[in-house]
Amino acid sequence: MREVAVVGVGMTRFGRRDDKTMPELGVEATLNALRDSGIAWKTVQLAYCAAANQGLAAGTRVLEAIGMTGIPIINVENASASGSTAFREAYLAVASGAYDVALALGVGKIGKGGLSATDDVRETNISRVMGLNHALSNFALKMNRRMHDYGSSIDSFARIAVKNHHHGALNPYAQIQKEVTVEEVHASRMGCDPLTVLHMCPISDGAAAAILCSTDVAAKCTKGPLITVAASVFKTQAYRSRNCPGPDVTEVAAKEAYEQAGMGPWDMDLVQVHDAATIEEVESYEFLGYCKYGEGERLIDEGATQIGGKIPFNTDGGLLTRGHPLGPTGLAQIWETVVQLRGQAGPRQVEGAKVGLAHMIGYGDVAVIHILKR
Repeated sequence: MREVAVVGVGMTRFGRRDDKTMPELGVEATLNALRDSGIAWKTVQLAYCAAANQGLAAGTRVLEAIGMTGIPIINVENASASGSTAFREAYLAVASGAYDVALALGVGKIGKGGLSATDDVRETNISRVMGLNHALSNFALKMNRRMHDYGSSIDSFARIAVKNHHHGALNPYAQIQKEVTVEEVHASRMGCDPLTVLHMCPISDGAAAAILCSTDVAAKCTKGPLITVAASVFKTQAYRSRNCPGPDVTEVAAKEAYEQAGMGPWDMDLVQVHDAATIEEVESYEFLGYCKYGEGERLIDEGATQIGGKIPFNTDGGLLTRGHPLGPTGLAQIWETVVQLRGQAGPRQVEGAKVGLAHMIGYGDVAVIHILKR
């Protein structure tokens, strides 16, 4: 496997994008990535397009607007992990030597109605119909259980929202660019006790893209610092029961990613994680090896995971404020990590950042982790 560089990244602002169609959002992100890379569209040899609930052939519908060149266009659907999966497939295609230049694109237009809670009624069990096996209720159950087991304070979870709103306010592409206080998090509309609305990510539209290529191609087009992929790991849980105890799939993936990169948790300068709810970020502190089980709240309470802290998490606001259109979310993490490692993040820049980790999970108990280095 040869070394692979990320030479271009691009995205749109996430949010309710009634001004653009799904293909138009994808075109904007792709053109931004191409301009950033300095690589011509005709040079791209392969494209992966991540999308969830976007209908047939999302990638073709986007790229025909740029110009069909005859390259393979492969559509990827893996729920929240779709964008990360597309990036991994593009990475493997270049690392294997089969292709020299590949595009990873993610698109999502969820709209006002959001996603169905029951999906396909033919495989829906009674618990899901009743709302007992639903993302919001699952997160609420997890948080209540954690407070029971470890004596966690709801204030600690609220501080995750406060931190990520602060980071999002510094990100021009974030859906929510507004600071909040712990008191405002507590006072926001109740979703599922104890989760108020500000503990959860918003419904979003948007797109993000990355151009990957071999390092010899990158040397010819990249003028700034070279950003390469140090690790790429994809894991699926060995069983499918979300409430059973056992090694979390993120923990398993992280161990392999650190070994692949020849690094450890504290070699990272910044981390992006899946935080559809505040409880997820706290758990990620533990699953990724930054503290023992039950101690994640201490990191947020001490300010360790904010910009300027020991290990900044979700420097762009995370899903909580940057937004979560499913398909492009993992690629938005790649965008943020690359921008940070180049030193181009402006007011949210992590000083001296050289290594970053991006983590996404998806329905079906999957985890995808990438480590990028400068």
